[in-house]
Amino acid sequence: MSDYKPPVTEMMFLLEHVVGLKDLQKFKDGELDLETVEAILEQAAKLASDVLAPLNKIGDEQGTTLKDGEVTTPEGFKEAYQQFIDNGWNSVPFEEEHGGMGLPWVLNFALHEMWQGANMSFGLCPMLTQAGVEALQEYGTDEQKATYLEKLVSGEWTGTMQLTEPQAGTDLAALKTKAEKQADGSYKISGQKIYITYGDHDWTDNIIHMVLARIDGAPEGVKGITMFLVPKFLPDENGDFTVRNDVFASGLEHKLGIHASPTCTMQYGDKGGATGFLVGKENEGLKNMFIMMNNARLAVGLQGVALAERAFQHALQYAKDRTQGRLIDDKSGTIVPISEHADVKRMLMSMQSRIIAGRALVYEAGIALDKAREGDAAAKAKVNLLTPVVKAWCTDMANDAAALGVQVHGGMGFVEETGAAQYVRDARILSIYEGTNGVQAQDLFVQKLLKDKGAAMDSWLKEAWQDVVGMSEGDVKQELQAAITNLRAATGHMLEMDLAAGAAVSVPFQQMFGTVAGGVMIARASNHDESPDHIKKLARFYAVQILPEHQSLLEIVKKGADSVLDYKFD
Repeated sequence: MSDYKPPVTEMMFLLEHVVGLKDLQKFKDGELDLETVEAILEQAAKLASDVLAPLNKIGDEQGTTLKDGEVTTPEGFKEAYQQFIDNGWNSVPFEEEHGGMGLPWVLNFALHEMWQGANMSFGLCPMLTQAGVEALQEYGTDEQKATYLEKLVSGEWTGTMQLTEPQAGTDLAALKTKAEKQADGSYKISGQKIYITYGDHDWTDNIIHMVLARIDGAPEGVKGITMFLVPKFLPDENGDFTVRNDVFASGLEHKLGIHASPTCTMQYGDKGGATGFLVGKENEGLKNMFIMMNNARLAVGLQGVALAERAFQHALQYAKDRTQGRLIDDKSGTIVPISEHADVKRMLMSMQSRIIAGRALVYEAGIALDKAREGDAAAKAKVNLLTPVVKAWCTDMANDAAALGVQVHGGMGFVEETGAAQYVRDARILSIYEGTNGVQAQDLFVQKLLKDKGAAMDSWLKEAWQDVVGMSEGDVKQELQAAITNLRAATGHMLEMDLAAGAAVSVPFQQMFGTVAGGVMIARASNHDESPDHIKKLARFYAVQILPEHQSLLEIVKKGADSVLDYKFD
């Protein structure tokens, strides 16, 4: 057992009453019902709390090892993964024709929150496999789908996404990995990739790498990038995947956190070239990769919520158990748990309120994703708009929550034995990988705001306003109306800026959007007849203690660009 218990009741409340799970076609057609959803969540919670969570500290302490190009993961991880796939958890959102369950993505989000909250290092592997399946479903050939999809969907094989090189991080235009076409239609891949999560491991018999490379003669920059499927093992003459491909892990990063997740340097072509197969069309690899990236960015935002929840539960339990000091206005001299002291309570409420807001925001994006797959164009625009905000705001929130968790512990949080420090270390990567949060802000400004001249944002603002108009009078309604009005004003300022000015204040704008969106979502959660009492109280706390941050962010959006652009480092 562990100190992590997935918040199933709260998850069900948000799914049923706040984001509209029953509006999906599968419910309308009678293919799914709420009782089944709850049963799925309850079963998943057992695996998360009883199997995955106890391995979290073990994995942090043991880490991974590399010998002769093969990675060994910490004690218990391989067995836990086998249990994970034996129970079918990897296949939840995928099409039934490939062995999936065909369940809604928003339900899968709730499940992945459990895996990530229980053990983020473990949860990274199926998260990336999920992204690979998405790319293969969209752009793979019929033969590739027949060969690889069923095993990836089941989790019998896992997947990776491989973009980054030593000289090409965010700037993929600098990518140098080469692909040479062969007579049989395959390609020989040579080069090096770095920071590859689960680039090698000991869980499965094969790993399917999705790799970006350049074909000889391709255009310069991002227009000359192509995607290739590169298996760790190739088929032999009998069709069995036993032939070792020329792709190996040549190094493991020694990281601040997520120690149990192998972050590999991958070497292609030391023995003549790794065999790869074209995915989609030549020179369209970046477009293909964004299928994976957008999936992964929502998943990383979800990781932020999950890790913050874990840190909160850990801090709350400590605060309830730790007795110290007297209440400031209590003359009796009674020693109380520190959870009763006003500032500790404030820190815990700050964590909890933002977690609920973030969870609801991620689930809202998940519902939009499901509706977009049903053909709803407005939902597609909405999930595209929310993706960078979910990724950035929820991961910034996770870093803040993990730090507050240590603060609640006081000096005991600074020593490793209490476990609070691991969440700080693990959380730090979330605002960096799958596109830094600064990149998310630039994407929000250029691709999601300027590209459609603010149309998707306008739709979101109108929807948010309708949410608030129907609320009863009070702090929550008053603060939200002011916040939405100011976010509309900030949007207007962003639309009038040139690219340089907008880039200088895009992060404050994104933070403002996330703060207001989180406020809208927790307020919506508090405005239902069946809203739990704690959510109602936390919505008011958020409205008066968190939401007012939007005012200072508005001032930065309006006035802050020149202060950045006018400065130069010597």
